[in-house]
Amino acid sequence: MRLLGRLCALLGLTAVIGLLPLLAGRDPALSVLRARSAEREPDAEALASVRRELGLDGGPFELLGRWSSRALHGDLGTSWVSGEPVTGQLGAAISVSVTLTALAALVAILVMTALVARPFVRGLRGQSVAGRAGFAAVLAALPEFLIGSVLLLVFAVRLGWLPTSGWRDLSYAVLPAIALGTPAGAVLAVVAGDALRDALTAPWRRSWTAAGFRVRTIAVAVVRRAGSVVTGQLGIVVAGMFGSAATVEVVFGVPGLGRLAVDAALAQDVPVVQACVLVILLVGAAAGALGAVAQRLLLGPALTDGALEAAAPREITSGRLHLALPAVVVTGVVLWGIWRDPFTVDLAARLLPPSAAHPMGTDALGRDLLARVAHGALHTAALAAGVTALVVVIALLVGVAGRRGSGAADLVNALPAVVVALAVAATAGPGWTSAVVAVAAVAWAPPAAHARSLALEQRGSAHLTAARALGASTRHIMFRHVLPAVVPPVLRNAFVRLPAIALALASLGYLGLGAQPPQPEWGVLLAEGMPNVERAPWVVAFPAAALVLIGVGAVVAAGRMR
Repeated sequence: MRLLGRLCALLGLTAVIGLLPLLAGRDPALSVLRARSAEREPDAEALASVRRELGLDGGPFELLGRWSSRALHGDLGTSWVSGEPVTGQLGAAISVSVTLTALAALVAILVMTALVARPFVRGLRGQSVAGRAGFAAVLAALPEFLIGSVLLLVFAVRLGWLPTSGWRDLSYAVLPAIALGTPAGAVLAVVAGDALRDALTAPWRRSWTAAGFRVRTIAVAVVRRAGSVVTGQLGIVVAGMFGSAATVEVVFGVPGLGRLAVDAALAQDVPVVQACVLVILLVGAAAGALGAVAQRLLLGPALTDGALEAAAPREITSGRLHLALPAVVVTGVVLWGIWRDPFTVDLAARLLPPSAAHPMGTDALGRDLLARVAHGALHTAALAAGVTALVVVIALLVGVAGRRGSGAADLVNALPAVVVALAVAATAGPGWTSAVVAVAAVAWAPPAAHARSLALEQRGSAHLTAARALGASTRHIMFRHVLPAVVPPVLRNAFVRLPAIALALASLGYLGLGAQPPQPEWGVLLAEGMPNVERAPWVVAFPAAALVLIGVGAVVAAGRMR
């Protein structure tokens, strides 16, 4: 049933991709006509001719059928801007993105191994298995484009050890792969730490130790058990990196699929966006399926769908990080700068360093950075909180329905927000509304899977069986038993993902697909500050610190919620 659900969801998403020209915010025929001849007058006859050529005059079913038939034969249409076949632009871009993602996955595995190696060794020795989840939370809260920008400045510009941009050989992939793989490795480290902790403290491990099994044998069994959990997430992470590599490709000027898709979305070149999103979707589905297969092979016959459903994911814990500090700092910055004007331009005060008049300095247009960061907190953090609340509602509606929607949730879980944003921006144009729609469209899947696991566990519990036997109605069971058991853990799960939502919104703003200048959104601030980061590092340091504080604060709070 789950495989069927995934297949139906994949076909449904593919159909939406095929219908993107009809969803575009402008007339496709007019766009093609102007791309072919800017001087030609768009008269009714010329527009009708283009519509017939594109198959837009036959309705959505004919358009979808024609696009699907051509796609199956390798023809993904013609660019509305350049007039060239889309397929010819994809080959080299796909090769670059696949190579970059493979190297980033290697970096992610190395980062994960470095973060969990010490707790693993300590656990085998019978010592505490407390991991470094606090440090992992900080790494996971760093945007890929920020890590990439810092690496570019230090190792490419200052030291000259590696190339700054482009793509000729593997040396050009080192810094982008590190930037893309480091946050993903931190996320995997949290998952691996929980899995190792469960395996090391399981009853079978104590029994094996008492029976005299060698440490090496126990270590292999623990790694196999924990690996079955990590591989399932690794497929999703790899799919996410392949789709969200656009930010890193833009920073380093890498001619990959993500950069091609971003440029096409900003130009509203729908056929190119269609092709890029379709490729990313198929790669994501394949990576998720391979991860699930590897998970089953590692754990063997013990792994069943029921066991997967009953295993609710843990929330990230935060070690010794103090709960109040991030919230106090961000609140203090907001209260300090909210009364300042974030839009006043003063060219005589360009790129001033922090001072009494401008505690965070000024940007390239002389605007007060404290004011822009403070107003950006209301924009980014408040918007992320609103999207999180919407995600919780969707997750509960989908999750309490049992297995229905599980296939769609599994597929959407592997779909990065950047991919959806590309499709939305190509049709409706970039803006904060497009960013919210894109992030909410994919962020509901993990909490929904969590809610589904908890709801199924409750429905199979003995006390609900007794309640039904006593004549309790379905409404009574739902509101008095199921929801009280499901809502608090789902809230914690969603709260853990709030920093990821904030980062997604900031990333879309950085790419130009979300909030637009002069709005003081943190991603926009980082995009505006990057050209001047070497001369005035504070224009990037303060917005980046705000993003990290939001991420760490949310993770800490989620770990303390009970």
